[in-house]
Amino acid sequence: MPYRMTVIGTGYLGATHAACMAEIGHEVLGVDVDERKIEALRAGRVPFHEPGLEELIGRHVASGRLRFTTSYEEAAEFGDVHFSCVGTPQSARGYAADLTYVDAVVERLAPHLRRPALVVGKSTVPVGTAERLATRLVELAPAGELVELAWNPEFLREGFAVQDTLRPDRLVFGVRSEVALKTLEEVYAPVLGEGAPTVVTDFPTAELVKASANAFLATKISFINAMAEVCEASGADVARLAEALSYDERIGGKFLRPGVGFGGGCLPKDIRAFMARAGELGADQALTFLREVDAINMRRRTRTVDLARELCDGDFLGRRVAVLGAAFKPDSDDIRDSPALNVAGQIQLQGADVRVYDPKAMDNARRAYPGLRYAASAAEAIADADVVLLLTEWEEFRSLDPETLRERVAQPRIVDGRGALDLERWRAAGWTYRALGRP
Repeated sequence: MPYRMTVIGTGYLGATHAACMAEIGHEVLGVDVDERKIEALRAGRVPFHEPGLEELIGRHVASGRLRFTTSYEEAAEFGDVHFSCVGTPQSARGYAADLTYVDAVVERLAPHLRRPALVVGKSTVPVGTAERLATRLVELAPAGELVELAWNPEFLREGFAVQDTLRPDRLVFGVRSEVALKTLEEVYAPVLGEGAPTVVTDFPTAELVKASANAFLATKISFINAMAEVCEASGADVARLAEALSYDERIGGKFLRPGVGFGGGCLPKDIRAFMARAGELGADQALTFLREVDAINMRRRTRTVDLARELCDGDFLGRRVAVLGAAFKPDSDDIRDSPALNVAGQIQLQGADVRVYDPKAMDNARRAYPGLRYAASAAEAIADADVVLLLTEWEEFRSLDPETLRERVAQPRIVDGRGALDLERWRAAGWTYRALGRP
């Protein structure tokens, strides 16, 4: 049955969740304290790039099933279910997650809850957060114990967020009552009807699922990058090694692509927050391996700079370097903890004239790295370059013609930081090709 629900926080997670809940038939009110963001969403504009999302929001704003507000009081009066979708960035004081925004949702919403309601957390939080928030909700809400909390972690991949919400690989419901479970099952009925598996569990387990999943993925990525270091030392080829490993059903091929490493707004800060929380719980030894996972990941950025410097005969001073990619991954304009921009910045500091191009992330990159130079196209970035670095594997870059590009550069030298190009094709076209872990 259709619900009247709110989605609090209209960033990447919240805007996507709000649009998808409207898509499956609910009446949705998006809530945010940022008035400019709310005005843009009311006009059907999304302030970030995510394939298919702007069309979805525009359609449901027009239909009336999706509205936006800055008022928590209006949200409490409107909704029977309230999804909390705010961010949990890394704390400025250490590895732990900053729960300021998560806490603010409860502090601002609860005093207006005068009838039964279900508040559903979707943010990635340290284990134990839900227990604390559930107590605080009851303390602050006029409806008292008629207001319940549930935890329903998100598993969105940037570039596939709409698909991952409407056709998830699993739904996790952390609940304390049959009423909360029944409500979530009704909210997600169209999704469950498509066969999405469901895990019903307690608060701590639900909180740990997302942190554990991200820790596992980060570990797998850093494992193959650690093997790339061994391959470089031994003369082996990490791409062939990864291919051989992928045929083992116990291992599989996903996330076994070696390269410059992971970034973005989730994996780096989530594994650090996981380590911090384990320490608080006295279980820090269980996750000490994640420190090495993080360290391997950061070393890959430095090694990419080293490869580029080697191709420039050991010195960047006076060299022109083209960097293809600014977003941390393709099909996104997210530059948070971007390996591409980190590498570009390091090279510039060592004296190179660096020019960056990305199909979608240029505006965000300019704001975060105003000291870098930016090109209007890949061709402009590459022109007269002494070395080219491919650091985000957009299809536009994967399909570049090495024969044509050779005529544009000062020196046909490329560092493939994502293992995205055909080594033999580029070398046959006269390029000096280097990639992490490849001979």
